[in-house]
Amino acid sequence: MSNYPNFSLLSKLKPKASAKIYGNKQNPSIIGNAYFYQLNFGVIVVVDVEGLPKNDECDSPIFAMHIHAGDSCSGNENDEFADSGTHYNPKNYPHPYHAGDLPPLFSANGYAFSMFLTSRFTIDEVVGKTIIIHSSVDDFKTQPSGNSNEKIACGEIKELND
Repeated sequence: MSNYPNFSLLSKLKPKASAKIYGNKQNPSIIGNAYFYQLNFGVIVVVDVEGLPKNDECDSPIFAMHIHAGDSCSGNENDEFADSGTHYNPKNYPHPYHAGDLPPLFSANGYAFSMFLTSRFTIDEVVGKTIIIHSSVDDFKTQPSGNSNEKIACGEIKELND
C-alpha cells in the first residue's frame, strides 16, 4: 500500500488559493484560472487557460509558466506585467530549480490544462505572488529564466476563504 493519498479525492478538496489569469494587450483573448490545493506532502496546482496564441511555425506551441515574486499584474509601457517581478526563488537556486519554476503549458488549439504536484513551495508562501505565462517554451537551462521571453498572461495568487 502506498503512503501517498488517492488523488481521486481531489474532487472532494477545496482549493486554498486561486489566480484569475488574463492576457496582455497583445493577447487579450487569454483567460484562465489556477487553483492551489495544499496537501501534507505538497501542493497540487491545476491550471486551465484558453485563448493562447498560435503561430505559423507550430499549431500547438508550448508556453513557459512560472510563479513570480511580485505581488501585482500591473506594469508599464515596456512590460505590462513588470510588477510581477522575477521568478520566485527564495533559496537563490539556479534555473530550473527555482521554487517558482513550473511545468510548461502545452497548447491544444489555444487551450491548455495542467495538473501537477510540487513540494517546492507551500500555498502560504505563494499567496500574494503572481503566476505568469510566457510567450515561449522554457529551455530549462538559460539563466535566469529559461529564455522564455515576454510575459503574455498574469494572475495574482489570492487566498480563498472557506
